[in-house]
This record gives sequence, structure tokens and C-alpha cells, in this order.
Amino acid sequence: MEYVTDLREILREQRTRAKRTRDQVGAAVGLSGASIAAFEQGRMIPQPDTAERLDEHFKTGDKIRRAAKEAQEDARPTWLRPWTEHEQRATMLRCFEHSLIPGLLQTEDYTRALLQSGRLPDEVIDRTVQVRRDRQAATIDRPKPPMLSAVIGEVALTYGPADVLKGQLAHLVEASLRPQVQILIVPRAAGLHPGLAGAFVLATLPSRMRAVYLDDQLRGRTVSEGADVDELERSWEIVQGLALPVSLSRDLITKAVNDHD
Repeated sequence: MEYVTDLREILREQRTRAKRTRDQVGAAVGLSGASIAAFEQGRMIPQPDTAERLDEHFKTGDKIRRAAKEAQEDARPTWLRPWTEHEQRATMLRCFEHSLIPGLLQTEDYTRALLQSGRLPDEVIDRTVQVRRDRQAATIDRPKPPMLSAVIGEVALTYGPADVLKGQLAHLVEASLRPQVQILIVPRAAGLHPGLAGAFVLATLPSRMRAVYLDDQLRGRTVSEGADVDELERSWEIVQGLALPVSLSRDLITKAVNDHD
């Protein structure tokens, strides 16, 4: 990728000029040498605050920040960009997943395990993890996050390597305590329901505009046609109605965490 290559070259050039090791640069900006190596190799892109510290360390103005921003834009697949723009503007996000943890609530280890199960190249996995991390930072981790309501099928609490899954479930419990996050679990006993047809995310945008994201094996697509959005909102209302209340859902997730002890 052109922008990622530019970022790599800038970081390597500045570190070489300063005659510093990766560990020394990492220590100066509060990171490990391994993180600096990942930036230089294009496997990770520094977050805005990290890029700012690197600019300050190397006295490069905003050069690294601009290169990092361009790299982040370039890392997103073209088909995903319209949706991530909606995510960043959304006042409320409502998502349903039957068998997986929703992307905005995934830990990095869980995301990597999921992608590795598809035997994808390491470069693709690193890039996808970076994009997901950036999306989380721009939505649920931003200063004024949107309301996130996630309805998850109970089976999703059981899929994954034991060590990875325990950390992911603990993260869900922690996330459920945030005032802007609501996590609801649809029990197995709920039986057939329209959510089984596929995962989706509803975004409520400023001025009450709406958009939906639908995912599949190859790529996702953004839907904004009124009739289609209405149909998916009906599905949302059904799956939400089948879910356990917030406190019981958290208890079920906590029990799943403890089952891994």
C-alpha cells in the first residue's frame, strides 16, 4: 500500500537519522520496541495520539500524523468506507450477531483467532485487525460515543479457543458496564427467529436518518432504502424481544467466563 509504505519509510528514516533503536524509540513514546517494528513493517498503524508522540519525539511537525491518517484511510476496503463514515456519525448503533461477537466488541485476540480460522495471509489479518481497532476507536471508544445496543446469540459465547474466549467474554462483561453499551443475549431456547438469516447493524444518524450494514463471506454492504431498513428494524425488534434482560444477560456471560476457570 502506497500510504503504508510512506509511513514505513518516514519512521525508518527518522529513527536512522536519530541513531536510535526500536526499543529506545518505543520507550520514549510509551510503547514497546515490537510496536515500533510493527509500524515500520506496515503491520500496524499508530493511533492519532501515538503518531503525535512520534512527531514530538522526532520533531517532525505533523508529518507522521498525516502519514498515519492516510495509511488508516488506505487500509479500509473501498466497500467498507461508506459504512465506517456512518459509524463515526451515528448517535445509536444496534447490532445483531447469532454466532459471533460483534466486531465493535471484539478483542484483538478474538479477531485474530477468527481470521486465522479462515487461513488468511498474515498481512491480511494484520490489516483487518488494524481496521477493526480503528473502527472501535472512532465509535465506542471516542469521547462522546454513540449508544451501542448489541443482541448476541447464546451460542456465540461458546465458540473459540478456550484461552481467547475467556478473555473475550471478560471483555464483554466489562463493556456491558459502560453507560453507553447494552448487551443482550438471545438464549438457545428462543428457537427460530429472523435474526438467523444473518448479522446486521442499524445506525441512527443525525436528523434521524438511518442506514444498515449487512455482512457476508466476501464483503459487507450498506443499505439505506427506507423499505429495507424498515424490514431490518422489524427483525431487530423481534430479536431484542427474545433476548434476556440486561442483568440476566450479564449473569449468563459471567457464568460463561467462570466456566473457563
